[in-house]
Amino acid sequence: MTSPDIASSQAGAGRHAADAAVAVDAATAASGLGGMASGAFAVAAATGLDPADCGGHALYSAAASHYVRRVMQARPELPALVAQASAEPLTRVWMEARLAELRQPAADAEQAIGQALRRLRAEVMCIVIERDLRGLATLAEVTGAMTDLAELSIQHALATLTEDMAPTFGRPVGEHSGEVQELIVVGMGKLGGRELNVSSDIDLIFLYDEDGDTAGGQRSLSNHEYFTRLGRRLISVLAETTADGYVFRVDMRLRPNGDAGPLACSLGMLEEYLVVQGREWERYAWIKGRVVSSLATPHAQRTADQLARLTTPFVFRRYLDYGVIAAIRSLHAQIRAEAAKRSGGLAGHGVNQRSADIKLGRGGIREIEFMAQVFQLIRGGQDLALRARPTLEVLAIAVERGLLPAGQALQLSDAYRFLRQLEHRLQYRDDAQTHHLPTSEQEQSAVARMMGCADWPALQARLAELQEPVAQQFEVTFSDPEQGQPPAETLWPALAHGEDEEAPCARLAQAGYSDCVGLLERLRATAASPRYRALSEQSRARFDLLVNRALDLAGRQDDADATIARFLDFFDAISRRASYLSLLSEYPQAMERVAHTLHASRWAATYLTRHPQLLDELLDAEALASVPDWEAFRARLGERLLAAHGQVEAQMDILRREHHAETFRVLLQDLHGRLTVEQIADRLSDLADAMLDVTLTAVWQQLPMRHRDTPRFAVIAYGRLGGKELGYASDLDIIFLHDDDDDGAAEIYAAYARRLITWLTSHTAAGMLFDVDTRLRPNGAAGLLVTSFESFRRYQLRQGDNTAWVWEHQALTRARFCAGDRELGARFERLREEVLCQPRDADTLRQDIVAMRHKVAEGHPNRSDRFDLKHDRGGMVDIEFTVQYLVLLHSRAHPELTRNAGNIALLRMAGQLGLIDATLAEAVGDAYRTFRARQHKLRLDGQDQARVPPQTIEAQARDVRALWQAVFGQD
Repeated sequence: MTSPDIASSQAGAGRHAADAAVAVDAATAASGLGGMASGAFAVAAATGLDPADCGGHALYSAAASHYVRRVMQARPELPALVAQASAEPLTRVWMEARLAELRQPAADAEQAIGQALRRLRAEVMCIVIERDLRGLATLAEVTGAMTDLAELSIQHALATLTEDMAPTFGRPVGEHSGEVQELIVVGMGKLGGRELNVSSDIDLIFLYDEDGDTAGGQRSLSNHEYFTRLGRRLISVLAETTADGYVFRVDMRLRPNGDAGPLACSLGMLEEYLVVQGREWERYAWIKGRVVSSLATPHAQRTADQLARLTTPFVFRRYLDYGVIAAIRSLHAQIRAEAAKRSGGLAGHGVNQRSADIKLGRGGIREIEFMAQVFQLIRGGQDLALRARPTLEVLAIAVERGLLPAGQALQLSDAYRFLRQLEHRLQYRDDAQTHHLPTSEQEQSAVARMMGCADWPALQARLAELQEPVAQQFEVTFSDPEQGQPPAETLWPALAHGEDEEAPCARLAQAGYSDCVGLLERLRATAASPRYRALSEQSRARFDLLVNRALDLAGRQDDADATIARFLDFFDAISRRASYLSLLSEYPQAMERVAHTLHASRWAATYLTRHPQLLDELLDAEALASVPDWEAFRARLGERLLAAHGQVEAQMDILRREHHAETFRVLLQDLHGRLTVEQIADRLSDLADAMLDVTLTAVWQQLPMRHRDTPRFAVIAYGRLGGKELGYASDLDIIFLHDDDDDGAAEIYAAYARRLITWLTSHTAAGMLFDVDTRLRPNGAAGLLVTSFESFRRYQLRQGDNTAWVWEHQALTRARFCAGDRELGARFERLREEVLCQPRDADTLRQDIVAMRHKVAEGHPNRSDRFDLKHDRGGMVDIEFTVQYLVLLHSRAHPELTRNAGNIALLRMAGQLGLIDATLAEAVGDAYRTFRARQHKLRLDGQDQARVPPQTIEAQARDVRALWQAVFGQD
């Protein structure tokens, strides 16, 4: 704002000879907007500036901005300063140096710092405008310079005022800690996000740590009163308009209780307010919240850290928070209505009312910000990277996370940059905080030229081109899912609360259900449950809607009664989480996918009920066709763990959520018939390898006794993981090796392994990662948890007194390196091949393996009349033992058998080598594939034991027994 004194001097001087539009025309005619103008005298004539004052340069800022011309007329030295300083980007260091030059010694310290800051602000504005209009500054440079100016102004003013108040009031002291307290100034909005406009207000909140009283001055004040006075004086220094203008307008309405609340509040009061009264829009505001006062002292840093711990759980929920969609939809409707009201008077001037306000109107800046914030609010509790403040940075992270298609993000980013640049050019004209497009032809022409457009229609066309995709994306993201939907039949809660039983049962039977009495009892029990009655009005309305949809969707299935029972179990698990109810309400397609999942598999239903955060995966249609990139997965997960370094529980939860999500993606593709059993096992095994790899790194970084940057440590997989035949709920059979000559290596790696097992097996809020079995290590449970490679080598090669048993060599046929030090892993693979290629006596080996098969059979008796696919004679164990025998006996002559290629491939290889009948080998391979597929289906159906009617697999079992007879000479 321009003071009367400045306005009077400008009018008296009469130094601007043309309207701003003419000036811009002259400047752009001289050289075109965005480059160095060669027509210095032409521009100077248009602006009324003496070329000498410009240092021989044409200043675009003076040509295009009324504000710049006014300032330069009041300060004749400015054109030369601007011409010189605008050659390089402004830095905080330059501003600090200029402030020191501008600040004059004075008896009134407040007046002196205020005047210096105002004069500095005028210089920064002129330089920023000059660089921007000459095409030398990016949007980030402009907003960064203005943010630096605001932070510098707050910090210097605060330091000056604190010193000025010390003789009278002393320093505020905490009543508990006895420490000197400091005013913590939080920048919100654009200031907090380092995106400050050239003519923006700054949104501030004043906080302090402890109550108490001041000490060391002539009189004492309570800390609250002291900080209130200090805050008022700070606002005055920044916002009061003097002959030198102002520094920044200050808006304090984002503080607790707004204008009705105290100007400065303690952290305790803020915490209570956020917990009891914090509203949804305040969560959006605090996303950008950032301490902008100095953090130079330990107390200030501790207070800032305490503030972050206090506000983070308020802004970012630990679970996926889809409730924000409806809240943003409601808030945006209010904002758009207000914007339409403000711009309504412009429609009569030929302005498109819908786009008159480039900030709040359709396709405007606020809609882009909302689309970035929705990712932050939904997922920022789990993904720390999404807590970034700048809008463009958030959009880029959303693309990296696969939350936003790159093409859409590019559209949003391009529109955001253009709109922000246009916003600046509107504000350059008169240093006014405006977002409305001009209505006069002269202003329209001037702004169009400043944006590099030939005329106003060209600018309007460009705006429409950019804003329409933004508006469409916003409407798709925040559209009300209930609009345009046909009303669902309200079976619930009418049935649950009805008196008559016969009519409700008839309605349920008509809807597709058989056990109508049982279902009605279940529905009535749900309606009467304390959990349902405790729901908020909004959550109950959503719950009612979802149960009606579930009754409709489940009724279409061939097992409607089982599906609705799983639905009700699922709703019971998620009903206390308003966010999950919101997700399913907002995305009807997710409900349909839930219905398919619950119908298709009892195990899947239980998994989803146990991990409802996986609902998020049902929104991603591409998940049904995606092929994992495991290296990218490792990198992404590693970044997330690094961001949470030092927060062990958070890191463990990240691991679990990522594993559950990836497992669920495999499960969805499995249920849709897009993967074979072998492909499922491969993906689950690869996922386990990746999880072990990143967990090893995270645990090592947390280990206090680590003695090197990278451990010489390897994880060896046995059993199903070793053979890459992992199932959804399989244990991990693993052992640990190290190869480190350090004197303390054994103790260090033992501690490392124990901590690794804890990370893998502990139950946290996000569930468990894996069950782990380490009994296949040398000497089993009695042996060392971690074995040195040399000891392991001697044990396997039977060198010395302590040597491996035959069954351990059997297990070795399906072992492989899966995570850790790759060089050590390669040494293990060479040793494995050497062990498997050892000469063996056929009769002795045959007797040992047959004896072991008998022991296994005794340990898994089957007294039912059904065939156990795994353990009964003619089942999977017989096939596996046969393959292991062939590998151990013939690898010396045929080293290709040492490949860990899976039982089916090894059978085929043995047939091709003439070790067994090739036709029988193919038949048994097919049998193994059939057994695995049947076992897999039974597990998905929730069966603990894989047993089937014997007649359904009689032919396959007969082939397996025939192969056993041929190889071992006995039935």
